[in-house]
Amino acid sequence: MTNISPQFQPLKQAETFANINPFDKEGETKPTDGKDNAKKTAHYLELFRNSIVDPTLEIEADQACLWINGKTENSVIGTLGNFSLYVGKAKSRKTFLIVAALAAICKGGASLAFRGWLNSNKNKAIFFDTEQSQYHVLKTIKRVCSLTGINVPLNFIGSGLRKYPPAERLAIIEAAIYNTPGLGFVVIDGIRDLVTAINDEPQATMITSCLLRWTEELKIHIIVVLHQNKTDKNPRGVIGTELINKAETVLSVTKDEKNKDISIVDAEYCRDKEPESFAFEIQADGLPYLVDDWKLKTERAGNPKAITPDEIDTDIHLKVLKEVFKSEPKPLAGVLYSNLQLQFKLLYDLKISDNKIVQFVTFYKQEGMITVNETKTLRDRYHILSDNQHNRSYFDTLK
Repeated sequence: MTNISPQFQPLKQAETFANINPFDKEGETKPTDGKDNAKKTAHYLELFRNSIVDPTLEIEADQACLWINGKTENSVIGTLGNFSLYVGKAKSRKTFLIVAALAAICKGGASLAFRGWLNSNKNKAIFFDTEQSQYHVLKTIKRVCSLTGINVPLNFIGSGLRKYPPAERLAIIEAAIYNTPGLGFVVIDGIRDLVTAINDEPQATMITSCLLRWTEELKIHIIVVLHQNKTDKNPRGVIGTELINKAETVLSVTKDEKNKDISIVDAEYCRDKEPESFAFEIQADGLPYLVDDWKLKTERAGNPKAITPDEIDTDIHLKVLKEVFKSEPKPLAGVLYSNLQLQFKLLYDLKISDNKIVQFVTFYKQEGMITVNETKTLRDRYHILSDNQHNRSYFDTLK
């Protein structure tokens, strides 16, 4: 059987894409009406030639700068040369989320669920706020500094643009990003405030085009923040639709319906592998912190009677048991029950009734997590099974 494959003749040096006029083999443009039209045509033809992608070139992938750390793997959510959209309803803690992203970038490490990194020659970040007062802008900036662990990070600039009209805000941002050496990351908290009407199609297209141009020409990543509609989870206005269509990643922030202290972050759209959802809460110091096992705290909030042991992740059971047996290595039944109830309350704010906790202990025995010693001297004392007795897949994490 004959092996048939297409054959391509390589371009000669004189035929590289930079030297090819796609409109005329003789290198002449088509005639136009008037000198001005000819100049415009020549100008746009030059832009077109510069936009042609040579298939013989090797183009490097966009450099990743922001990830979300998952339990099993990390996902890229931000690359240089693109922009992302973070959305949420009013007071859903969107600003706290971007504070964590900025901190991760500025310190080149982890903050909340984010991990950031930029080359040392391109590691500056600018935060533009368009809607808050100077007092609240300063509080936001100080939170970024606190999360980086540096009083005044040299690679971070914060700016409050509330007092300027939309056109001036836009001009200020463009002037700043094109004249800040070493810039790699930008956050615009309030992209809606760069236009006069969120449902104006020309303005929405203009803003989106600016973001695409800025990110490509400067090779930076930009995060923009926009409110969701009051009645659904869609970003507001025509501008929201335009931004979703062009954004590399769209993250949403939502207050949990059953536990308003917790905000949940989901990936609505992502060009790369979709990251795992995570949750955070604001603690007494005014900073965001990850909430471990947030699904347990939210899905069953206010309904403890519905919880059964098999609905809870094994890791949670192991963490509770570790704390219980740390304080009392071989507890009697009554002590075991009360200590289990105490640890579930302390660790997960979960109240388990007396009757229900007995089911938990039965579950632990059936799953080989604990056993009861029924000898005459130590009757009814419980303990975690030793390495040569239990299933190691459950207990390797306890070491």
